[in-house]
Amino acid sequence: MKSTSEAPVVEAERPAKAPDRTNRRAALIATAVALPVTLLVGALALANLAPDTPAAAPDPSPTTPQPRSTVPVEMAAPALAERPAVVCRALLSQLPASIRNLPQRPVTAGPEQNAAYGDPAVTVACGGAEPEVQPTDHLTLVNSVCWHATERADVTELTTVDRETAVTVRVPHFYGEALQWAAPISDTIVESIRSAGPAPSGCTR
Repeated sequence: MKSTSEAPVVEAERPAKAPDRTNRRAALIATAVALPVTLLVGALALANLAPDTPAAAPDPSPTTPQPRSTVPVEMAAPALAERPAVVCRALLSQLPASIRNLPQRPVTAGPEQNAAYGDPAVTVACGGAEPEVQPTDHLTLVNSVCWHATERADVTELTTVDRETAVTVRVPHFYGEALQWAAPISDTIVESIRSAGPAPSGCTR
């Protein structure tokens, strides 16, 4: 009997599947978008965890309200004749509670003739002697009051030279230009102390 044998069936190899370029491109785009987002989220998280940086303290300024000091300012209180004493009491009773945002402070002596503002203190002394004005001295008229300026080690000393009773204002160099402090005090002087006559020669604005 003739044996018949079938030849083995050999399946043809299928060609390898071409990579899906569309899917690959989409994956790359997704990665490119996700990476910056991840970095941004991480940066925000670190910023929230970092301690707050304290704000820099503002520079002190003469026009910035200052805490009221209760420490009395040391001032002399020489005896005054009757008329200057009356004039000085009138002046002190009308001085403002603050000058350019510097609050008034207590004084060690003579509150009826002395006043002080701020720290370091701008002081007002009523009833002292007028300076001897020299031809070369610089006089300045501020709000109808003539002031004579004398420079000291730490302060500028301003004294009236046109009033029946002299008033001296001492302004620490800390505050800069001294005459800016004379303006509000000049207004009170005009209201409470009579003029001694025309302003001295050379007193200009």
